[in-house]
This record gives sequence, structure tokens and C-alpha cells, in this order.
Amino acid sequence: MIDEKTPSWGIEPVPERLRVLGLFDSLLLWGNLSVSLLVIVIGALLVPALSLRDALLAIVVGAVAGNVLLGLAAMIGADARVPGMVLLRAPLGRRGSYGPTVLNVAQNLGWSTFELIIIATAAASLSQHLFGWQGKWLWTIAFGTLSWGLGMLGPIGFVRRYLRKFAAWALLVAMGYLTYWAISKSSLHAFWARPGEGGFPSFGQAVDLVIGSVVSWTPLAADYTRFSRTRRNAFWGAGIGYFVPTIWCIGLGILIVLARGVSDAQALPGAVAAAGGVAFFALAAITIDESEKAFADIYSTAVSIQNLLPRMSQKLLITLVSATATALALVLNLGNYQGFLYLLGSFFVPLFGVLLADWLLAGAHYSPSDVFATRAFRLDSLAAWLAGFCLYQWLSPVGPSWWTTLVEHTHPGNVSFTASLPAFATSFALVTVAGLLLPREDAARARRGSREPLARPR
Repeated sequence: MIDEKTPSWGIEPVPERLRVLGLFDSLLLWGNLSVSLLVIVIGALLVPALSLRDALLAIVVGAVAGNVLLGLAAMIGADARVPGMVLLRAPLGRRGSYGPTVLNVAQNLGWSTFELIIIATAAASLSQHLFGWQGKWLWTIAFGTLSWGLGMLGPIGFVRRYLRKFAAWALLVAMGYLTYWAISKSSLHAFWARPGEGGFPSFGQAVDLVIGSVVSWTPLAADYTRFSRTRRNAFWGAGIGYFVPTIWCIGLGILIVLARGVSDAQALPGAVAAAGGVAFFALAAITIDESEKAFADIYSTAVSIQNLLPRMSQKLLITLVSATATALALVLNLGNYQGFLYLLGSFFVPLFGVLLADWLLAGAHYSPSDVFATRAFRLDSLAAWLAGFCLYQWLSPVGPSWWTTLVEHTHPGNVSFTASLPAFATSFALVTVAGLLLPREDAARARRGSREPLARPR
């Protein structure tokens, strides 16, 4: 009998006996991970600067582009059967993968903290409504503990013991009611006819924001799809499973800000709780569901650290990361994470361009030797990643204020289209050209169409 917990499977390729997640499992996993109060509130960032029509178009364009990349990342993870940060050893080299690993640990820890803060805020609103007492600190600890417990289940147990049995269905009902709650106060014709006010974000920046919210999952995708039965299941499960709820959630966020005047992640729970009735229970379901995102971030943080410290216990890492995120959630306030999303996109969009190009050059297949027999650094791929990142920041300087102040003088000034796709294309093209022109065994192997492992490390 398969052990559905599998919490401590490390950086080695997952064996066939544990590749048990089918298409339905993948759809449930990624569909649930895409539903979040934080994702819903992204809609508030798009209006009133954009008209409803342009905002919805930006969501669709960004979701299509982002989920194609996410689906491909999921496919590569299912092919190589190793965690996401370990997978980057193939294009960047063993030590070259340490840089993105540190970035990924930082982003996952940040997201874990953000998720626990919004969960505790929502739970405190419910508690205030029921008992006249918020107890936000208590809810932070409680949901931090729940996220730790889900992390200890591991991906297989999480899907089969938690999502399949009740969590996914409760969430579907909750999202349906929240949609009704927003639409019931909406004048859709008036909203559609109202023009955008202009300013920030532009249409292209809105597309980047949506892409960034999706692509922030690409470094984590392989952590879960390494347990998929087939590459096809992984691609469609992640691509479609995350795509539909993304459009639903961000579109719902637009309606909530237009109809209900709620534009802040911390204000949304209170507004829904005040409505009472079924809306109250819908909020409770989504609040509990939010712990799934914290689970994913905590689990992937632990798995990413194992790329640096492969012998360290995964259970211990999950415990330490959970405790750290909970402690940070107790002392920090939820700030403006808009720049955070943009900055993550500027790192990970071109990085995925590097990974995809190298995987295709390897014959669309990574063998264990491609991942574990690499040299320390692959400078050509690292340079391609840096070039894509610099192009992104040149076209659209994003990030914390200290960073944008430093780089905004390079901005050409009249560019308003998306920076994500040019950055991705640049890194992809540079790696492809280098792989085809440089006298390297893996490039020669790709041109021959062979899938034989390399005779010596790259």
C-alpha cells in the first residue's frame, strides 16, 4: 500500500511507485491553490485605472500567458521527477542553482507570512461577529499549526486525504456564493460603460501583474508534479486547474471593489462577515482554504532548502519554516504586496525561459545525469537569466521603493506594454542560441535528438 504522507522524500528522483497523482488530482491541487483572498484583491489593483473591459482583457491575456508557463513548468517537473530548485541545476549548474534557491526561499517565506496574516485577519472578523472578540494572535497560531500539519502530510496526502474528501467541494460552494454576493449589488451595464481613469497600472502593467501572480508558482510546480503519473497530467492539471479560478478570482475582485467598495485584503473579510447569513459561512470556508496556500509555501520552502542542505530532515525544515512564518505573521502587518508580485515576476519569468530552452535543447527530457552530473556553474545560462531580468526592469522598473528609485532612471519612459513576455523571450532565445552554437555535449545531443545520458558532467 502506498504511503500517502510521503513527507520526507528529498531531492532524489521520485520512484515510479510514488507517481500516483492523476489528472483529477492535479486539477484539484492547482484549482485550490489558485483560490485566495490575496488573488481576489488583485482585482482591486486594476480598477478604476482600467475600464472593466480592459481589466478583464488584461486578466485573460495574463492568465493565458502565465498558465502556459506554469503548465510547462509542471510538465518539466513531472519529466525530471525532482523538486523545482534541484531541477535548476540542469540549466544553471549545481552552485548556479543556489541563487534562485535563496530567492525562492525568501518569496515562499514571505508568501507564507502574508497568507497567515490574511487568514488570521479573516478569522478575527468572523470571531468578532460571533463572539465580540477578535483574538487575531490566537488565530495566527492556530492556522500556522494547521499549515504545519498539512505540510507534514506531503503532496499525496494533502490531495487525497484533504482536498478530495471535503476541502475542494466546500471551496467551490463558497466561491459560488461570494460571486452571487458581489453580483447582487452590481450594475454590470453601468460598470461596463464606465471608462478607465488612466494612470497606474497601464494595460501592460496589469497583464504583468496577472502573469506575476501565476508565474510565482512556477519555481514550486515541480515540488508537486514530480508525483504526477504522466507529463500530460501535470501540464493540463496545472495549466487548466490554475487558469479557470485565476480568472474567476480576479474578476470577482473587480466586482467587489466596484460594487462593494472593498479594495483592501484586510478589509474584505470584515465586509463579507458583516453581510451575515450564507456569506459568513462562505468566508469561513475560504479562510480555511487559505491555509492550503500557506501549506504549499511552507512545504516548498523546506524542499528548496534541501537543494542547499540535502541531508537535513524535511520534517524538521517544515517545522522550522512553519514556526518562522507564524512568528513573522504575529509581528508584521500586511503591507502593499503589489511591488512584491512584480519583482518576483521580473526574476522568475526570464528564469523559466532559461529552464524551458535548456530542457528543449536536451531533447525535451532531463535524465538524472542532466540534473545531478552538472558542473558547478553554467555561466551562459546565468548570463541569459540576468539579461532577461535587466530587460524586464528596463521596460518596467518594479519592486520596493528603494529598488525602483535606483533603477527607474533607465526606464525609456514611453513603454506601456508588458515586460514579462519580452524578458522571457530574451532569456529563452539567448540560451537557445548558446546551446546551438557552443561546442557542448548537451547541445550536440539535442541536435541528434538523442536521449542518452551524458558521458561526463556538463
